[in-house]
Formats: sequence, structure tokens, C-alpha cells
Amino acid sequence: MIDVNNLSLTYDGNTLIIDQLDLTIEKQSVTALVGPNGCGKSTLLRGISRLLKPKTGSVHLDGRKVHSMKAKELAREMGILPQSPSVPEGLTVPELVAQGRYPHQSWFQQWSGEDERIVQDALNTTTLTEFADRPVDTLSGGQRQRAWVAMALAQQTDVLLLDEPTTYLDMAYQVDVLDLLEDLNQDGRTIVMVLHDLNQAARYADHIVALREGQIVTQGPPRSVMTSETIQQVFGLQTQIIDDPVTGTPMCVPLGRRGRNAKTDTSSQNGHVSEEVAVTDTA
Repeated sequence: MIDVNNLSLTYDGNTLIIDQLDLTIEKQSVTALVGPNGCGKSTLLRGISRLLKPKTGSVHLDGRKVHSMKAKELAREMGILPQSPSVPEGLTVPELVAQGRYPHQSWFQQWSGEDERIVQDALNTTTLTEFADRPVDTLSGGQRQRAWVAMALAQQTDVLLLDEPTTYLDMAYQVDVLDLLEDLNQDGRTIVMVLHDLNQAARYADHIVALREGQIVTQGPPRSVMTSETIQQVFGLQTQIIDDPVTGTPMCVPLGRRGRNAKTDTSSQNGHVSEEVAVTDTA
């Protein structure tokens, strides 16, 4: 379990990005952080992983304060895939993925056959074996993203934090990555991810946390969070919520200017028809 208590985060020591936030992330759940650009989603993820030092408050992992844990100890239990990570020039795909094994190494436990197997499994899982001899910086954006996901898999932590894991991926690979994370969750991992796509969040998450201006607007299961009223409050966008025809989870359909006009026209027409029916019935 991850407990976030009265957490305030800032980048410059003055401007608050996250302001006195409380959040509990249940063990072996999938939690999606959603909200408009600049609302603090990525900052919160960095605070949970202790990449940012809190201005106030604390983060606990199974009762232990993460900022008091040793770096390797935390890295064996919590892995993070940051947004648009950089990689040293010339580093090959297997070399990057092998970095995920670093927390498990020590002066008396060096690279082993088990490490090699885990790296190969991560490459197979993310379908990167054909790029095994390629430097990461020669890959496309989507291929590079998959390499970082493979590194996170090789780390074999119980908790995975992912900041927009589907960035740069085409539709097919987005589904592949999210299906993979779903499988990892079913194997017992706790997944926390920042997602921009509300429909993906509703389809894959057990729990959605909607943020705006560093505060939680609402949180809960997808059905309770994905409402037209909430999306209007969080994003300032008019939407219609329907059921996903595949999963039955709520699906957000943005109206946009054209959609709003069409809805208004339809409402007017429906009102006119109803009035005519009423007159006929009365006659």
C-alpha cells in the first residue's frame, strides 16, 4: 500500500504544484492519474517515487517512509518510468534493459544467468528482440518507449510507476503495453500510471484520480469518476458518457463545437416533436 499524507511539492521552493494532498493507493491495484496539462500528475508521481523532496508531508510504502529508505532498497520495490527519459549515446537496447537489474547487484552478487534470463524475458515481452543489437538513440519514439518499459520490467518490482507509458506509441502498441500492465497487475504488481486518454484510464484502471491545480477533484472507480459533470469540472469540456461496446466501462465522447451545436439542434427538434404530439393527444 502507498499512503500519501499532506503532501506538498514544488520545483523552485516557492510555487506549489501539489498542495497538501492525501491519497491511498491500494496494494495490487491499477490507479490512473488524469487531469489537464500542468495539473500536477507527473509531479505527484515524482513525489511518490521520491525523485522530488516534499515541502511538507510524506509518502509511505507498506508503512515505511520512502524518503528514509536506502536507494537500492526502494529500487527493489518501486520502479518508475519517467516521461521522455534520456539515454546515453550509443547504449544498446539490452544494455538499457540490463540497467533494471542494478538494484539487485552487490559486490558479492554480480551479473548472473538469472539476470540474463530476466533481461531476455523483458525483451521478448516487449517484442524488442529484433532490436537487440541497436543503440537506443537510433530507435523510433515508440520503440524507445518500449525499451524503457522493458527496463522497468527487468527491475521486477512490486510497484510500477509509469508517466504516460503510451507516449509515442501507435494504437496497436498502446493496447499491447496496457494489456501487458494489466497482466503484470494480475500477477500481483501495483500499477500507478499517468494517462491522458480517459477511455484508456476507464478501461484499464481499478481506481481513477482526477487532478486539477494540484488538488484531487474526485477519485474512485471509473464509473463514479467518468461523468459529464466531473469532466466539465476537471477539463472544462462538454462530453457525453456512453458504455464502451467492448468492455462496458464508461467511455467519454467529447462534444466539441460541432457536437454541441448538433446536440442543441436535436434537443430543439425533440422538444418541437413532443409539443406536436401533446397537441395531437389533447385533440
